[in-house]
Amino acid sequence: MRAKLGAGHDREIEEPRHEGTQMEPRSVDQDSRGIIEPGAFQRRYQLNRYPAGSALEGLISWFWVVSWALPPGQTHTQELLTHPCANLFVSPQEPPMMDEHLGPTVAELEGVVLNRSSRRMAGEGICVAAMTTPGGLGAFLTGPAGEYNDRTVRLGTAVRSDDDALVREIGRAQGEPAKVGVLRTALENAVRPERVIVAREVAATARLAETDRTLRKVEHLAQKAGTGVRTLQRMFAEYAGVSPTWVLRRYRLLEAAEAVRHGDRVVWARIATDLGYSDQAHLVRDFSAAIGSTPAAYARSLS
Repeated sequence: MRAKLGAGHDREIEEPRHEGTQMEPRSVDQDSRGIIEPGAFQRRYQLNRYPAGSALEGLISWFWVVSWALPPGQTHTQELLTHPCANLFVSPQEPPMMDEHLGPTVAELEGVVLNRSSRRMAGEGICVAAMTTPGGLGAFLTGPAGEYNDRTVRLGTAVRSDDDALVREIGRAQGEPAKVGVLRTALENAVRPERVIVAREVAATARLAETDRTLRKVEHLAQKAGTGVRTLQRMFAEYAGVSPTWVLRRYRLLEAAEAVRHGDRVVWARIATDLGYSDQAHLVRDFSAAIGSTPAAYARSLS
């Protein structure tokens, strides 16, 4: 993949590839980043991930389907530390996931969540969704992605979508791949072509932030992407809704939480230095705000 960020720059970005140009989504066992206490999640829910497809490459990270069947009268609230991405949800049945602001979920857009996110599940249901890339959301909008940070809105109010028809068609589709196919087609039709190129450029740069551990500051990221810091910041604000620095730090927090989950030794002082924190205490404070507990307490909760 190439990223062209700024006039006169063309820099190669190395990414692992599977099955042609698509990266294959990994299972929760392989990658539980973003799911707080993934063991508890897996006891209650079935989660499968599906590839974006070539038309949405660079705009959608993957599609995902979660299903559940809780005993009558029982609910469960799942805490999440979200990726620096948005999610587009469709739940075609009652009782679906419950959102404290919208009530029963039908079709909705959840922008980038800056701290923790939570979903309360009840009864039996299924949710079909797409997680954008950092920057991918901007390809579906007419304005800044940041307008949806920490917000959940009806999908059709933000993206070109006939929500009622989409919910009906997903409800009629038989099997998860078919349901994903309905949402994939709807999003392919919702893309705004004039915004795709820059959205993919932002996503490619965010991919560098995710995978290149040598990148510690926005200046390093801008240099690797071949553009200026201010240009990069403007592009991320418009298409990702968050700053490049925030993306770098969020991916490192996700990595740290995943390392704790696997029982790996995490050198917090080194991570704090790498990410430009004034001291380790500031990093631990950010981790605690995002996860809901200190690193030591989180590790104990997983044992």
